[in-house]
Amino acid sequence: MLKSPLNLLQEIYNEHPWRMLICCIMLNCTSRKQVDRIRDRFFELYPEPESAISADPNEMAEVISHLGFKNKRTTAIRRFSRDWVELKWTEPKELYGIGKYAQDSWEIFQKGNLGVEPTDGVLNKYLDWAKTQRKNPIK
Repeated sequence: MLKSPLNLLQEIYNEHPWRMLICCIMLNCTSRKQVDRIRDRFFELYPEPESAISADPNEMAEVISHLGFKNKRTTAIRRFSRDWVELKWTEPKELYGIGKYAQDSWEIFQKGNLGVEPTDGVLNKYLDWAKTQRKNPIK
């Protein structure tokens, strides 16, 4: 997969699908700048879904507090992680905390589906860029 000049978190974590979706949950109602401030520490403490499931909720809430909605987001991350491990799911939208943005991100970055019609402006910018790369491949 080619890296775009947008350097989206979905590109950075493309080879780690659980982490990619965690970033989508983190980006809900906050900015990329805020997520960048805490994501390395978060993934250092919780590198896999199992570590997020067993995390102390108060500790996780403190780690992500700069994102806002720390208790709600902690609950969502822990429940999403449990679903990721325990459910026999086929699409992320079946998992707790996954909305249109995360599902669209999955379609684009995990499945390579450029026919998605996101409502998110940054995902649309990425799709515009990706479609030009298919028409004019880099040599």
